[in-house]
Amino acid sequence: MSTERAVPPSIAGERETLRGFLEHHRATLAVKCEGLADEDLRRQSVPPSTLSLLGLVRHMAEVERAWFRRVVGGEDIPLVWSDAMDFQVAYDAAGSTRAEAFAAWRAEVEHARRIEAAAPDLDVVVRNFRGQEDLSLRTIMLHVILEYGRHNGHADLLREAIDGTVGV
Repeated sequence: MSTERAVPPSIAGERETLRGFLEHHRATLAVKCEGLADEDLRRQSVPPSTLSLLGLVRHMAEVERAWFRRVVGGEDIPLVWSDAMDFQVAYDAAGSTRAEAFAAWRAEVEHARRIEAAAPDLDVVVRNFRGQEDLSLRTIMLHVILEYGRHNGHADLLREAIDGTVGV
């Protein structure tokens, strides 16, 4: 399956621009994982790190869930892989499969899209109970974009180490 990556808009309103960059980064992570077997997706970077492409997919499922469902949506739910709010658990994908990780990630992305679309504007203020601060939807979207950007850089290096593939 080939993931289509939309190009973020060059000229658009703020919300459309943020959505465009978020979708671009979501697709970039999927592209970095295309064509690899589960074993390759679980391949860890360097000891003692458990970082792998599959671990990044699992982590981003947690990020999407935490920021959009828990913070913006106000849902009182645990993380996908940790009842103790430990984001590090997701990185260890040793027993995970592409099907399991991508199903969770795609489900969380769909929830996030619906929650963001339902918000009247970017100035919606929500309470981040974990950090005990008020945040706007704008700030959350920017944070998630930055989180993807950071981890897509990791994905670049992981993919190159697996099969030499560079770029996107």
